[in-house]
Amino acid sequence: MAEQDPQLDLATLAFIAGSAVNEVLLRRIRDAGHPGLRISHGYVFQRLIDGQPTVGELAASLGVTQQAASKAARELEDLGYVDRYADAADGRVTRLVLTAKGTDAVAVARRVRDELQGELAKTINARDLAAARRALTALLDLVGGAESVRTRSVRPAS
Repeated sequence: MAEQDPQLDLATLAFIAGSAVNEVLLRRIRDAGHPGLRISHGYVFQRLIDGQPTVGELAASLGVTQQAASKAARELEDLGYVDRYADAADGRVTRLVLTAKGTDAVAVARRVRDELQGELAKTINARDLAAARRALTALLDLVGGAESVRTRSVRPAS
């Protein structure tokens, strides 16, 4: 186990751990049959799990330009994770939706996160795991990030 550096505060440890965990999770997701995915694609997936936005709505939600959102949607469409369809109420409007492959990628990502949490639970006791979860949740609340998690609207780091 890595020795804790007393100079690292909780926020810094959370950031470094989160970045390292993202890389491990991405590698496992790729190994499980989704080799073309990138971390940035996860932000798009989050918007498509419970919704079917237009590219403009996706851009607004991500806090990026419409061109950047269109590029991300096109990448995911080319990889087979996203489809476009005409809105039933207004055929001029095009919406984005996860394909079966996209839904599978979400399921794989959830499974590998659960597996990693299980691995962590084997290295620390349940009380420490619960305390870490409470501390990180409190930190997220303190900096105003909890609502974006609840609404699946976390934005990529700028």
